[in-house]
Formats: sequence, structure tokens, C-alpha cells
Amino acid sequence: QVRDRLKQQVVEMKEKFPGFRPGLAILQVGNRDDSNLYINMKLKAAAEIGISANHIKLPNTATEADVLKCIASLNADPAVHGFIVQLPLDSNNPINTEKITNAVAPEKDVDGLSSINAGKLSRGDLGDCFIPCTPKGCMELIRQTGVQVTGKRAVVIGRSKIVGAPMHDLLLWNNATVTTCHSKTSTLAEEVGKADILVVAAGKAEMVKGEWIKPGAVVIDCGINHVPDSTKASGKRVVGDVAYNTAKEKASYITPVPGGVGPMTVAMLMQSTVESAQRFLEKFQPGKWTIQYNQLTLKMPVPSDIEISKSCIPKPIDQVAKEVGLFPDEVELYGQTKAKIQLSVLDRLKNQPDGKYVVVTGITPTPLGEGKSTTTVGLVQALGAHLRQNVFACVRQPSQGPTFGIKGGAAGGGYCQVIPMEEFNLHLTGDIHAITAANNLVAAAIDARMFHELTQSDQALYNRLVPSVNGVRKFSDIQIRRLQKLGINKTDPAALTKEEINSFVRLDIDPGTITWQRVLDTNDRFLRKITIGQSPTEKGFSRTAQFDITVSSEIMAVLALADGLDDMKKRFGRMVVASSKKGQPVTADDLGVTGALAVLMKDAVKPNLMQTLEGTPVFVHAGPFANIAHGNSSVLADKIALKLVGKDGFVVTEAGFGADIGMEKFFNIKCRYSGLRPHVVVLVATIRALKMHGGGPTVTAGVPLPKEYIEENLQLLAQGCSNLNKQIQNAKLFGVPVVVAVNAFKTDTKAELALVVQKAKEAGAFDAVECTHWAEGGKGALALAQAVQRASQTLSNFRFLYNVELPVVDKIRLIAQQVYGARDIELLPEAQEKVALYTKQGFGNLPICMAKTHLSLSHDPEQKGAPSGFVLPIRDIRASVGAGFLYPLVGTMSTMPGLPTRPCFYDIDLDPVSGGVNGLF
Repeated sequence: QVRDRLKQQVVEMKEKFPGFRPGLAILQVGNRDDSNLYINMKLKAAAEIGISANHIKLPNTATEADVLKCIASLNADPAVHGFIVQLPLDSNNPINTEKITNAVAPEKDVDGLSSINAGKLSRGDLGDCFIPCTPKGCMELIRQTGVQVTGKRAVVIGRSKIVGAPMHDLLLWNNATVTTCHSKTSTLAEEVGKADILVVAAGKAEMVKGEWIKPGAVVIDCGINHVPDSTKASGKRVVGDVAYNTAKEKASYITPVPGGVGPMTVAMLMQSTVESAQRFLEKFQPGKWTIQYNQLTLKMPVPSDIEISKSCIPKPIDQVAKEVGLFPDEVELYGQTKAKIQLSVLDRLKNQPDGKYVVVTGITPTPLGEGKSTTTVGLVQALGAHLRQNVFACVRQPSQGPTFGIKGGAAGGGYCQVIPMEEFNLHLTGDIHAITAANNLVAAAIDARMFHELTQSDQALYNRLVPSVNGVRKFSDIQIRRLQKLGINKTDPAALTKEEINSFVRLDIDPGTITWQRVLDTNDRFLRKITIGQSPTEKGFSRTAQFDITVSSEIMAVLALADGLDDMKKRFGRMVVASSKKGQPVTADDLGVTGALAVLMKDAVKPNLMQTLEGTPVFVHAGPFANIAHGNSSVLADKIALKLVGKDGFVVTEAGFGADIGMEKFFNIKCRYSGLRPHVVVLVATIRALKMHGGGPTVTAGVPLPKEYIEENLQLLAQGCSNLNKQIQNAKLFGVPVVVAVNAFKTDTKAELALVVQKAKEAGAFDAVECTHWAEGGKGALALAQAVQRASQTLSNFRFLYNVELPVVDKIRLIAQQVYGARDIELLPEAQEKVALYTKQGFGNLPICMAKTHLSLSHDPEQKGAPSGFVLPIRDIRASVGAGFLYPLVGTMSTMPGLPTRPCFYDIDLDPVSGGVNGLF
């Protein structure tokens, strides 16, 4: 009956949680025959019920440390819900059994032998502990008789930790009057004669005589003893602790030996395992969060960002991970405030529905920025800490270059920050450094390969590329791929002809076509153009090159768009670094570096977990440029977050620059590759930026704002709303509802804020609300959060702007006309050549990633508002084939920023007292 019931419960669990199975681990030390027999019984019962059972067998040479190490591993394994150590421990080395049983996690101790479970049982916490299986089976047998335990006199013979002592406690807390006897009890027969319920676990053959038993008593015999029997082939038979033949004449119920308590003990082990799995599912049910939020202590005037960040004590990051349903083995701690998350969580949650997907973008900004990051954080703090919704923020990791340059950090601001902000803005977990190393490995490989090809014969190159090791020459996997690409279907290095060797060893890179540059995560304008190869050892093979900033590397874009380690590796292999002199693309795979890149990036591919000031979770992962790349955080972070929040939760991510750039790329590139569909666009606007678009004076970083931006001017503001109107229309092009967040500054008047809200609604926004989150935290974004909730419940008719199969020029024209407002485009000669080249090389069906100024809808940063009728000049087109897009260059721009006259690092230093960071990020 028990097994049938458990089998049905397991079926129901699997139906409710596809892919889930209760897991039982049995740890054995040595190879005792009796232990093997018992374990086989347990494994057979588990298989019958549908429990995944794992038998771990350590040799009899195992030490106590070996056993404890194995237990620690099983304790941390989320697939193991029940865990028993088979006793006795058959080792040649001394092992403390008590220490071993207490090392088993109490929540997995389905044998109920740990001191914690024993203590809970002894004080009556029966619903919050595991009961040893034999006593539990005994109670089940007693219940099956129909005899009421309450008020009965019960006698337990035996006081072992496994049966006697817990049996006493179990009967006591089921309201029996209990006496425990043992081998030293002088009046044993007299005590037995008083028992309505008798449980015997003394370990002595037929110790209890039938004449001792009270007529009508329930007798449970837990003994297993061997006595001589010449009639048996083995010369012995199994008997219990009770003289069965005489006892059965007086007892109303009695368990036989063998066949009574033994099978029930196994059944109870299975029941405890299923109960443990049910508790696990209840505790770690996807989307069911129990989260502790931080309460802000708001101050006026608002202190500096670093002061606010340092005033808040973050929760330990492993606590945040646990709150959102991550398992311990899915979390790699990097100190107390940040952690990396294993990609295996996606596989675990693959059958769970996604939450609501929200992207935060903005109108065309001033050079000061309009608060998209602050709004992103404010929105998630409002949804989480104030509306108690499951919510994740997914944001980009900032580059150290702008952090120390003019821009400062990107952790948000005021009372809406990712914390600790100094960790967020600096090294974090080293992802950007890994990208720097990987990128520069490719750059070094390019120049080294050209050098070696220019200075060696075909055979010498071949001998070095495919060396003989212990007399054996063998192609590596990546070399086999190159041979296949060349149409050479051979695997024996000795079988290649001279012509095939020439094709294999010579990439024949045209130096003038190299598009791959070295990178550094520091603003250094003097590296924008350099000459390399000037050492005498390079034999005069010098060329002009440059350094870009790390976040502009294609490896960063690949990291942001990959949906796993394997996909990232394939994208690395496809990266085109140059063309051969015959016009063929040369890839990272051709250079042989793909595997090495994957090794360098194997940790960087895991998203980084942090938190906001109010304790809501944040994924910080990837930080591609928003001009020559797509300017969005990683696909992987979004996918994991969408699974963790559950179907009613929210994931809020941010797209770089204005809606014409970051949002358009989010839709046409990121969503195209991820397969994710957004529910809401949040468009951030400020009075300051709209006045600039209305014809206000130039806004310059580091210079006080002119009076037009500080005093009320409704006419200037109304004229500038043309940009807001255009960006709302841009979002609606993709069929997604738009909520406008008017990020209020202290100099804004009520009339100005009301005018923007009115204009936004007239332009077709689903809603428009005033936000004061910078000064008030999540509380100041409550209206925005509620509007987003309502918008997410409407129908989203998401669609792409173009079909990737269209010709390259047509795709560029569609973006220019429909998103920017251009009349047409003009391809300059170099761009025309690239269109022909990339189409010929097979890259014409890639999405388009426009690289243009973020300070105007047009190519001219001085054209504000919503310009129209202009012709968009396309200076050049380049390919990020691994990332998966072509990027036309509109106008001129640098991928290596410079330092201003007074960089941010003037204000950054270590605190002489705490050793922490002081300064303005």
C-alpha cells in the first residue's frame, strides 16, 4: 500500500514539475555481504517507485576524511533529496560513526540518525524532522491494526539510537504511556505483561516468551537473528526477538520474522525520500521567492552616490541567490557581494514559463545622459520592494575607461543603485579583463602567422603546425575543421599533397584588410594609431595598427549574444579578422585560436549576480558598445532571469543610448538571436533634454546649465517634444506598448512635467508618469511600476523591422527612413565595396547594427528634435560575423575614447581609515 501510494505521488510530482525525480543516495564503505543485500533491496524499491537512486561505494581503505568529503558533495547536490550512510562502516581505518551520521545535512537525513533530527523527535517536533525508518515503519504497522495508540501502555525493549530510543519518543508523542526496557531490566516479564503495545528491538533470539505477553497485545518484532537449524540447507534459520509460535497465540497482531518490519523499514525510507523531495519542491519552487528587502533611510539633500552606496549594508550574495531560487552548486561566490551563476540553471528550469520582459530606453539624450540606468534600478526596486513582485534587473557592466574618464560609473544614481557601486564600476569578476586577454591573443596570432608565413617555406610551416610527437604526427580538431573547409577530406598528415599543404599552411592574409585591433580597457587617445613590429627581431615587418577600448571588441558582442558556452565557441570560430589576398575571409578558426578563446572566456560567460540598494537582484553581464555593437546586456542573463522570476514576474533590461539606437538593436538583433519577445518599452525622458531638442542652448558636460534649463519655459519644451513623439513612434513600429517615464529633476516645474505627460499620451504612449526615484528610491517609481504592470497585460504584437534576407542596402535604408526619419541613404565608395565584398563572402543576410551618433536622430549631432528629409551618409561597412551583424559607419567616431582635462580619477582614492573606496563614480 505504501509503495503504491508513493508511486502515485512520484507520478504527480513529475507531471507538475517535468523532468523532476526524487533522488536517493546510498553511501557505502567497504563490501559487507549483508550491507550489499540491504542496499540492493533499497535500490529495487526505489526503481519500482520511480525514485532515482545512486549507490556510492567507497573502498575499505577509505579514511574518515574521504567519507566526509563524499558527504559534503552529496549534501550540496540538489538532485539528492534523501541520503543515507549504510552502517556499519566497513573500513580498515578508524571512523567515528557519530561524526559521519551528523555530517549528513538534516534536511536530507532520511534515516533520521543525525543529532538534529533526533533532538527534534525527542522534543516532539514530528513535522519538522526525519524519523528513523524502522520506528516509523513500526508506527505505520500499528496504525494499520486500527488500534488507537492514545492512552495505551506501550513497552519498548531496546534503547539503541536507531530503533529503541526513537521508538520510545514516537510512541510518547503519539500519546501512549511508554516504558523502555533493556537487557538489564530485572522485571522484564512483568513489564511485558502490562503492554498493550510491545515493540522489541533487543537483538537476542526469541528473548521474549509467548507466556509473558498480555492477551490481545499488538507485538512488533524488530529482531533479526540466526539460530542453528539442521533442516535448512544453510544450517541456520532467521528468527526474531520474540518467540513467535507461542506469542502469536496471545497477541491480537504480531509481525513475522522475516517479512514484517524489514520491508516496512525499506518502504519508510522511500516515503521519507519522497517527503524530502516534496519539501524541496515547496522550498525551491521556481518563481516562489521569499526575499528580504532593505528599507532605505532617505536624506535631503540627497548625498553623493558613493555616500549612499557605502551607507547601505548589502545582503550576503549567497542569501540573495537562495532568495531567488538558485541552488548552492549553481552559485560561484566572488567575495560577499558578487557571484557568478552557472549556466546549468537554464537546463534545470527549461520547462518553466518565462516572466514579463521589459526594456528601458530613452529619448535622444544630452551628453549628460537622462537616467536610463537610474530608472531601470528604480523600476525594479518599485516592482520588488514595494509591489512585492518577483523582478530582476539585467544591466551592462561598465567599462573602466569611461569610469575613470568623463562619464563616471554606470550603477545608477541617488537612491537607485546597484551595490556596492565601487565593485560594480571597477573589476567586478574580471570579465572585461578576460575579453582583453582573448582579444589580444587573436591580434597576436594574426601578426605572428603573417610573420611566420613570410619567413618560412611550406614544408617548414607544416612541420611546425603539425609536429611529430614521439614519432607520431596528428591533426588537432581545429586543424581537421580547416582541412574540411578547404575541401580536403584527409586525416593522415602524411597523405597531403604539396598543393594541399600549401593551402593548409598559408592563410595569405592581406595586411590592408585586417579589421581586428588590440584592445585596452583604459581611455588612451595616443593609442588610436600606432606602428607595430619595429623591433629588429620582426625583420622589418611593421604595419600601422591601433588600440580600441575593450568593450568595443567583437568578443564582447559575442559574449552578449551567445546563448551558451558551445554557441559562444562557435561564434568565436566564425569571427572574421581579415581577408586573404584572394578575397576569402580569414577567421579565428583558421588561426587555430577558437579553443583557446573558449578557455579564456569559460568563466566570463557566466552572468554576475549583485543587488540594488533595496535588495532586489541584479544580473550584471556583458557591456558591448552601443554604436559599433548592439549596446545591450547578455542574452544569457535575460534568459536565466526570465526563468527565475516565474510567469508573473518581471525582467527589466536596459538598451544603450536613445531608442533609435539601443532599442532598435535590442529588437532587431538581440531579440532576433535570443528568440525572446518583449512585453513593454519604458521610454525615459527629461525636461532638460526636451528643452535642448526644442532649440535650447548647447548642453556640455562639466559646464553649468544655461538658465533656459533651470527656469520654466513651456514653449521651448513643447517644441522639443517632437523628439519624444518620434521615439514613441519608433517603439510602436515594433508593436510593443510604450510607457514614458518622465525623470523629474528638482528644477522642473509641475506645469512642465504635466505638459510632457500630456504630449506623450497624445503621441500614443500607453501611459506616461512622473518619476522621482533618484531622490526617493523605489517609492518614487511606484506609479511607473504600476503602469508597466498594466501595460504588460495588454497584447504585444512584436515584430521585426526587416527581414534579414533583404539586400544589405535595403535593410540600411529601412532603418534610416523609418527609425531616423531620413529621406534616403548615400553609400560612399568604400561602403559600396564592402556591400559587394560581404555579399560575395556570404554575410549579406546578417542583421544591421548602425554605428552613428547618439546625440541626434540624424548623423549630425547638432541636429536636434526630429529632423527629416536628410540623406544619411554611410562612410564604411564592417562585419562582426561571429557576433552576427554588419555595422555601417555613419560619420566619424572613435573606438578609443580619450581622457578629458580633468578626468574622474582626480576624485577617486582609498579611504585612509576603512581601506574602502572614496570618490565620485
